[in-house]
Amino acid sequence: MNVKRPSCAAPALETPAPAASQTYRYSNLEYSESDSTALAEEVALAIAYNGISQAVMLVTPTDLEDFIVGFSLGSGIIADATDIYDLQLSGSGSAQYAQVTIANRAFWNLKQQRRQLAGTSGCGLCGVEAVEQALPDLNVLPGAPLPPAEWLDGLRQRIGAFQPLGQHCGAVHAAVFMNDQGQLLLGREDIGRHNALDKLIGGLVRQNISTAGGLAIVTSRCSLELIQKVLRAGIQTLVSLSSPTGLAVQWARRHNLNLIHLPQKNAPRVYSPALENQA
Repeated sequence: MNVKRPSCAAPALETPAPAASQTYRYSNLEYSESDSTALAEEVALAIAYNGISQAVMLVTPTDLEDFIVGFSLGSGIIADATDIYDLQLSGSGSAQYAQVTIANRAFWNLKQQRRQLAGTSGCGLCGVEAVEQALPDLNVLPGAPLPPAEWLDGLRQRIGAFQPLGQHCGAVHAAVFMNDQGQLLLGREDIGRHNALDKLIGGLVRQNISTAGGLAIVTSRCSLELIQKVLRAGIQTLVSLSSPTGLAVQWARRHNLNLIHLPQKNAPRVYSPALENQA
């Protein structure tokens, strides 16, 4: 997706968020032995658009600007990164805040959505307030060729270089981007699988990296929400290191998204596009 980088002001951090990982001591059940290990950290990030609170997310405290841009795009709050006029971060320790100024048209659409949902009861699906939010109408992609098989050779090992936090302490997911030459360009990590993908999308936008002909790689289970995020970002191919859900496959096929599962010990499995007459 080729868009202008949003004009984001430098973050105004009153107290820096905790480091991505910190060391904690532990003991065995008998308290006879103890040791220490690094654990991934998380913070509560409250996001407000034009002064109106929208969400509180638990995130790994790295690449927060990327996350906010990617979250805004992937959630359909904005249609284009240029809809973000300003972004200010502040907070104290594990409580962080983002004040995001967006274009009037985007804010009007956001208010309309909130107003339409005000009288509905929660459906309990995907953490949203109504089924219409969980199953939105999204544009069908134009379709793209599948990546050459050699691009996926040894991919599990190669993406390790883009998982420093995961290699250090575990407990985090990763999302990585490969360009149209089969080169791994950018990776992001987070305790949340959705957050990692949001950070990746935001990083691509903020660094003006074209997604044409490239693919996104996620280390997590591939569910519907991840499909929706890459569709909104215009990424045409998604590779998952864990199995997709049936609904994710249905949506990928319906929207011309290439969906590939890369099992640990077997050959890549192409779920979308489907073979003719394939269930």
